[in-house]
Amino acid sequence: MRRLLLVFAGLLAVVASLAACSSSDDAGSLSLEDAVGQMLLIGFRGETLDDETAAMLQEIAPGAVILFDYDGPSGGEQVRNVVSPEQVKALTAALQQASERPLLIAIDAEGGFVNRLKEEYGFEVQLPSHLTLGEGTPSQTASLAGASARQLSELGINWNLAPVVDVNVFPESPAIGYWERSFSGDPDAVADHAAAFARAHHNEGVVSTLKHFPGHGSAVGDTHLGVTDVTDSFIREDELAPYRMLIDDGYDDVVMTAHVVNRHLDASARPATLSRPIVTDLLRGELGFDGVILSDDMQMGAILEEYSLETATIEAIKAGVDVILIANQNTYDIDHVHRIKAAIIAAVERGEISRQRINESVDRILTLKRRYGLLD
Repeated sequence: MRRLLLVFAGLLAVVASLAACSSSDDAGSLSLEDAVGQMLLIGFRGETLDDETAAMLQEIAPGAVILFDYDGPSGGEQVRNVVSPEQVKALTAALQQASERPLLIAIDAEGGFVNRLKEEYGFEVQLPSHLTLGEGTPSQTASLAGASARQLSELGINWNLAPVVDVNVFPESPAIGYWERSFSGDPDAVADHAAAFARAHHNEGVVSTLKHFPGHGSAVGDTHLGVTDVTDSFIREDELAPYRMLIDDGYDDVVMTAHVVNRHLDASARPATLSRPIVTDLLRGELGFDGVILSDDMQMGAILEEYSLETATIEAIKAGVDVILIANQNTYDIDHVHRIKAAIIAAVERGEISRQRINESVDRILTLKRRYGLLD
């Protein structure tokens, strides 16, 4: 019996070793260009798949794209991606067909003010704001979020950049509280509603995203516009609590970083997105998060006031970020995507970022895609 057990243990070790090699080979089997492409989430113009977007999908080979209903840079004059349910469903199908590898197709469907699928366009499911959801029960949140996720899935959208888990420390915060984007000022309530929201999405085959790490709820400024420092307002235990509770409970989809500065967490005063002490040491290390880490939009004022796109992207990856978001909503320039991809490749070629570091991110992304049925 002992001999049989030893043989069985040996077989398990071989299987585990092969599985580990297989996981590593997934990213390693991609060219550097294709691997870096998987790390990009890109916003684009067009209610249909036009030549420019088709060319971008071929040249950049992104792992993900994001849809918007309103084009910020043109003040709404240019058409973005959402006109009607039938049109969105056709667009997502065309995007998948034109992409060499299955795409994560993302949207901001938090509910309330942050809603790209509005009733005026013909979308039936209208999710209330997080603040309104937080006034009800988590089971009610699960039911409403499930209906919203089901609508996303039917449209071919498989990634929601929600829920917001910022604690409502400062209810007038211009990016969070003012727009009713927080469930509550109580960290336990935030965690309960966020867990219900995320589980409902998972059950409908839609990836969820906890945001904005390590906490944006106390900010008196808006990172869309410029540098935002939360050093003196951040309440560590309260604002990290929802992340800690959800991760401890097994959450492993996506966490989005904030561009806030928090000198208590990183004395260098780097935005969290570019901070290894915050992204790797705190989120990966202390909190134990094993899923995909997504940057907030790298074209926001909090980044571009202090850094070039290329420098910020390289520093974000060195900090531990897996996916770089280029929403093309503060400014519209597809060349920014080419510049960012070229900068990452150049950083690997000169040894500033290792290929192993790229593979770590790509393996997490591919694992997420497999979990949601996009890859075998």
